[in-house]
Amino acid sequence: MQTVFERFLERLSESVDEADLRGALADVASGLELSTFAYLSLPPRSDGKPTLISNYPTRWTAHYLQNRYQSIDPVIVRARSGGCPFRWGPDLSGKEAAGAQVFEEAAQFGICCGMTIPIIDRRGNFAAITFAADKPDTAFFHATERHVEGLPYIATCFHMFVRCKLSADRAIDGVLLTPREYECLQWAEQGKSDWEIGCILGITQRTAAFHLGNARRKLGVTTTKQAIGRLARSLFSVH
Repeated sequence: MQTVFERFLERLSESVDEADLRGALADVASGLELSTFAYLSLPPRSDGKPTLISNYPTRWTAHYLQNRYQSIDPVIVRARSGGCPFRWGPDLSGKEAAGAQVFEEAAQFGICCGMTIPIIDRRGNFAAITFAADKPDTAFFHATERHVEGLPYIATCFHMFVRCKLSADRAIDGVLLTPREYECLQWAEQGKSDWEIGCILGITQRTAAFHLGNARRKLGVTTTKQAIGRLARSLFSVH
């Protein structure tokens, strides 16, 4: 698990676009014997566009987004309440006809059951990563159980890198940060130390501190806590 995860962080750090991020998630999923996956991030505003990164059949993902199934998908409805990773199958749809329809259509594309990890970050942004299977296979659920403690960390790391790498706006109150400065500040906002940020991003502690120092200087503040406050206020004002 440790070797797989270290490689995952390396690939995330080296990623520059959605294809790279998908490849990193595919790599770690394969290493955990959970080959089929989907990451879905919902926008804070109802008129925003969801971010979906997966290796599901493209016909299904296009159909899913076109019909706005994220608003009625029983898995996403359950995940939005937060909490621990959970297993699901057709029984999760309950008596709701719309939810049952989503499950029936998904099954036609080989998505019948799975394990979903909810992600609700400190700013209230929602996302989830799902590892799916075409049938309730014992080996699949054994794999999810074996890695259940590490899956939330994998999900959170992926979510943070997606927000950093795919964000078109790294400006805080009109001050533009470099991708690495913004990335380090985001991890600091998650409570990570310089050393932890360095480990996550594959850089030295000194380099992480250097980028945070540059961010503080550009933002005109003296402490990282103040810089985090500027970041949080800017994000809140945008959404």
